[in-house]
Amino acid sequence: QVQLVESGGGLVQAGGSLRLSCAVSGRVLSTMGWFRQAPGNEREFVAYIGWSVEVAEYTDSVKGRFTISRDNAKNTVYLHMNSLKPEDTAVYYCAASDRWRSTLANQYPYWGQGTQVTVSS
Repeated sequence: QVQLVESGGGLVQAGGSLRLSCAVSGRVLSTMGWFRQAPGNEREFVAYIGWSVEVAEYTDSVKGRFTISRDNAKNTVYLHMNSLKPEDTAVYYCAASDRWRSTLANQYPYWGQGTQVTVSS
């Protein structure tokens, strides 16, 4: 089994920064992703990183502002968010998949409980 626990969300002003953490326990899968879901919207891909291979991808709206990283020794994945905008407001979810480099939420079988990020203008 795989368990994912997110932390680090909160309220921040536009232009500010937050770091989300995802603690992973159980079996390690090949791809770790971050997704987000705003009220009334579908869950959308934000970023992924390979667990054993140094590869990452981002959705266009966060490129240059967000960075995904991992600490294999701590079994933790991070999402560093800078220059936050009100449109980044959402519940952010950590997810794990054996589908290599997937950006599709339905290809991630394991999910955390989510952490709220609110960016005020």
